[in-house]
Amino acid sequence: MSYAILAIVVPAASFLVLALVWPLRHTGRPAAWLSTAAALVSLACAVLALGEAPAMGAPPELLTWPWLVRGGEVIADVGFRLDGVSAPMLVVVTFVAACVQVYSLGYMAEEPPAALGRYYTWHSLFIVAMGGLVIAPNLLQLVAGWELVGLCSYLLIGFYWRKPSAGKAAVKAVWVTRFADIGLMLGLVLLYVQTGGFSWEAQAATSAVAAFLFLGVMGKSAQVPLHVWLPDAMEGPTPVSALLHAATMVAAGVFLVVRCWPLFEHADTLLLAMSWIGAITALVAAVTATVQTDIKKILAYSTCSQLGYMVAGLGSGEMLGGYFHLTTHAFFKALLFLGAGSVIHAVHSNELGDMGGLGRKTRTTMVLFGIGTFALAGLPGLSGFFSKDLLLEQVAHAGQYGPLAILLFVAGLTPFYMMRAWCLAFLGEPSPKAAHAHESPAVMLAPMAALAVLAVGLGYAGGPFGAMVGEPYTFHLTPVGIIATVVGLSGLGLGYAKYGLGKLQGLEVPALAAVVRAAPVDTFWAQAWSRGLLPFAKAIGWFDRYVVDALVNLTGWVAIVAAERARTIQTGRARDYLYAVALGAVVVAAAGTIGGISS
Repeated sequence: MSYAILAIVVPAASFLVLALVWPLRHTGRPAAWLSTAAALVSLACAVLALGEAPAMGAPPELLTWPWLVRGGEVIADVGFRLDGVSAPMLVVVTFVAACVQVYSLGYMAEEPPAALGRYYTWHSLFIVAMGGLVIAPNLLQLVAGWELVGLCSYLLIGFYWRKPSAGKAAVKAVWVTRFADIGLMLGLVLLYVQTGGFSWEAQAATSAVAAFLFLGVMGKSAQVPLHVWLPDAMEGPTPVSALLHAATMVAAGVFLVVRCWPLFEHADTLLLAMSWIGAITALVAAVTATVQTDIKKILAYSTCSQLGYMVAGLGSGEMLGGYFHLTTHAFFKALLFLGAGSVIHAVHSNELGDMGGLGRKTRTTMVLFGIGTFALAGLPGLSGFFSKDLLLEQVAHAGQYGPLAILLFVAGLTPFYMMRAWCLAFLGEPSPKAAHAHESPAVMLAPMAALAVLAVGLGYAGGPFGAMVGEPYTFHLTPVGIIATVVGLSGLGLGYAKYGLGKLQGLEVPALAAVVRAAPVDTFWAQAWSRGLLPFAKAIGWFDRYVVDALVNLTGWVAIVAAERARTIQTGRARDYLYAVALGAVVVAAAGTIGGISS
C-alpha cells in the first residue's frame, strides 16, 4: 500500500511546489524536469504497488480516514484502496502520463517558459486527480476525482487560450460532460438514500442507481449522442490528446463501470442498453473517422469508437473483456497520438494533404505509428487482437447478436480508416510542406518505443490480468474471433490497396460521408441549447421572479401593512387602555349571557 500512496503523493508534491513557487513555475525547463521526475517516480511506485496488490476476491488493502460523520457513524471515508481492479489502472495512468511528460520535453520545447511551466503544473495535477479516482475507497471520493479530472481536461484543452477555437473546445467539453454528470450526481444521491452510504459494493441498491451513474459515463467516455466534445478537444497540444483523450481521462467512464461492477452486473435491462449504445457509438465514430482529413480527428473518432467497444463489452454482463480492452487500448492509442504528434512536428500541419512520403524522412515514426495501427486493427499477435476478440466473444456469449453484428462490421472499418491515415501520411509523393520534414528527437521517440513494446506484448498478459480482476482468462480461437480477424485483415488489405497501391479507385466512401452529414449531432445540441434549454431557463427565471418572488414579497407586504394598522391601537395613554378593558369585559359578559339564553 505504501507504494500506491507514493504514486499519488509524489506528483501531488510536484503540483504544490509548481503551483505555489511561481518563480520556479515560470522557469520552464526546470519546472518540466521536476514534473517529469515526479511522473517517473510515480510510475515506478505504481509498478511496485501492482506486485503487492491482492487479487479480486481477496480482502483489499485499505488505508482510510473518516470523512463524513453523522451521529458518531462514519458515512464516507477518504483514503486509498488497492486491489485487483485499481492496481492495473494505476499503472496505466502513470505509465501513459510518464511517457507523455518525457515526450513533451521535445514536443513543447519551443513554448515560452511560463507556458511550459503552466503546462507541466497541470500535468502533475492530472496524475493526482486520476490516481485519486482510481484508488478511491468509495464512490464519493471517486466522484471527487472525476470532477477534478474534468477541471484538468478544461485547463489542458484550452492551453492555447489565445485561440478562440481552443477556448470554445474547452468550454464545450465542460458543458457536455457536466450535463451528463447530473445523472452521476443523482445516482450518488440515490445510492445514499437507499443504502445510507457510498459503497459501490452495496447489495441493497437498485438498478436505478446504475442507470443514473451510466449517464455520467456516457459524457465522460463520449458515447452517442454525448460524444460531440471529444473531437473538438483536439485543439489542445497533441500530448494532451494522448494523455486525456485517448488513454486515461475518457477511459474514466469505463473504469467507473468496472469499479462499480456490483451495482451494474445484475441490471440486465441496463446492460442490454449499454451494449446497443456502445455498438452504435462504435459504428457512428468509425464511419465519421473514415472521411476525416485531420490526423488527430481521425484518432479522436477512433477513440470514440473503441470506447463504444468497451461499453458494449461491459454490457455483455462480463467485466474482463471491456476492462482488458481499456488497458491495451490505452497504450496503442497513446502511441498513435504521440506518433501523430511526431508527424505534426515534422510538417507543422494536422492535415493529411500536407503530408505524404514521410516514411522516407521519418522512418522510425512510420514504423512506430504502424505498430499502433496494426494493434488497433487487431492484427493477430498484437495486444488489440487478444482484448478485442475476448470482448466480442463475451458479447456473443450473452446472445446480443445485434450489437455483435455492428461490432464485427466496425472491426473491418477500423483497420480500413487507419490504413488510410498511415498510407496518406507516410507513403506516396511528399507534399510541399513535407519536403523539409525531419525525424523527431530521441526524447520524443523513446516514449513511443516504450508504448510500442506494450502495444505488441501486453495481450500475452491476459492470464495474469484475469487473475487480478477475478475472472480467469484463457485464449482460444472461436468462430467469432476468426470472423473478426478475417474482417479486420480484409479492412487492412482494402485500405492498403486503395491508399497505398492506388488501386480500387471505384471504392469510394460518398455514402459514408452522406451518413455523417445527415446526422448533424452538433447541430442538434446547438438547437437544443438555443431553442430548448435557454427558453426553458428564461421561463423558469420569469416564474421565479414574478411568481415565487411575488408571493414572498406579498407575504412581507401584508405583514408590514397589518403591523402599521395594528400599531394605531398602541396609543400609550392609560385612559385608552381602560376603555379597551371595559369594552372587553362588556363583550365577554354579553357573550356569556347569549350563551346562557341559547342553552
